[in-house]
Amino acid sequence: MNCQSPLAEPSTPCLRHSMTTSTHIPPIKSLNQRLLSIDALRGLVILLMLLDHVRETFFLHRQVADPMDIESTEPALFFSRTLAHLCAPVFILLTGLSAYLYGQKHQGKGDVSAFLFKRGLLLVLLEFTLVNFAWTFQLPPTAIYMQVIWAIGICMIALAGLVWLPRPILCCLGLVIVAGHNLLDNVHFATGSPMHIPWAILHDRGWIDVCDSLRLRTSYPVLPWIGVIALGYSIGPWFSGQVLAAERQRTLLLAGAGTLVGFVALRAVNGYGEVHWVAHEGITQTLMSFFNITKYPPSLLFLLLTSGIGLLLLRALEQAQQRKWVTALAVFGAAPMFFYLLHLYVLKALYLVSVALFGLNQGNFFGFDSVWAVWLTAVLLALSLYLPVRWFAALKARRRDIRWLKYF
Repeated sequence: MNCQSPLAEPSTPCLRHSMTTSTHIPPIKSLNQRLLSIDALRGLVILLMLLDHVRETFFLHRQVADPMDIESTEPALFFSRTLAHLCAPVFILLTGLSAYLYGQKHQGKGDVSAFLFKRGLLLVLLEFTLVNFAWTFQLPPTAIYMQVIWAIGICMIALAGLVWLPRPILCCLGLVIVAGHNLLDNVHFATGSPMHIPWAILHDRGWIDVCDSLRLRTSYPVLPWIGVIALGYSIGPWFSGQVLAAERQRTLLLAGAGTLVGFVALRAVNGYGEVHWVAHEGITQTLMSFFNITKYPPSLLFLLLTSGIGLLLLRALEQAQQRKWVTALAVFGAAPMFFYLLHLYVLKALYLVSVALFGLNQGNFFGFDSVWAVWLTAVLLALSLYLPVRWFAALKARRRDIRWLKYF
């Protein structure tokens, strides 16, 4: 089971203001493109997350490993799963970036630290309750999966302390964690060791036995993700209102392209922290092998590829300021937590209805016969959920007096 979600506050002030009197999408010319691009990128990866969760719901009979077995994974399924690799890194990078921008709008690091700490605690609580129940439908649960909501929550709590560091030190710390954590891949602690639980949470994916009837699964070890959120906060000044758009876009281009060049160079020589790729007779399987990288925990190569693409997408979305679809994407990015909870429960309801109507047609599961049905379902769900998300985003902007709404 895996899931991803963006959880940062909507970044576009004009988008929020425009929703105070109407639920209609505001005219593109009224928006601050510098910040609209952040919401739009968050919205884009939300849709990729939706695709992956449709796969998780209706294609479980063809579950994939991490990294994937390319001998048994068809290209369409491999491509669908690989697209979803963008979600968690981009979400967490944007969470750090949005935290920096939040500080620029409020009273500095004190407000940022308090906000991050409170929101982080809320996300951990949501992971253990509403999110886990949406996946398992067990009450009381016998297993709790500490997935991306948990990881983002812990990262926010960590960043609440890290924001007090000077920015150069914070940036260096983020780089050291992202680049160096694979050196710890062979460090393990047996069950019963005092280090077993903290190390399972930080870096070694595994199970934690709470009691005879409850186990915790550390699906998302948090150490590398703390490095990602620190780097996201560090690039915040690129989006300062004093930075010209051309300068910011040039910086994003250089950073994104440089990161991808680093990925290709390290991957070509089978760099450390990753399973080796091999050449096959066909170009398709060779490319699949080359891009078959590890997410749990995310390897350096995984983060180089996904963050590089994310930075280039951020630049492209800012440049596409005359496109209405950019504003539509930003609507999805304006109410991320609401969308996350809504789509999980809608998917669970659809699955239960499908089982009731058609039975279990794929062994122990109800499932689609082909990947194209996963894509079609994801498109239809995105269209059907757009209006509820737009309504909630408008409510959030209109009712600033309801303080808890800003956490969703």
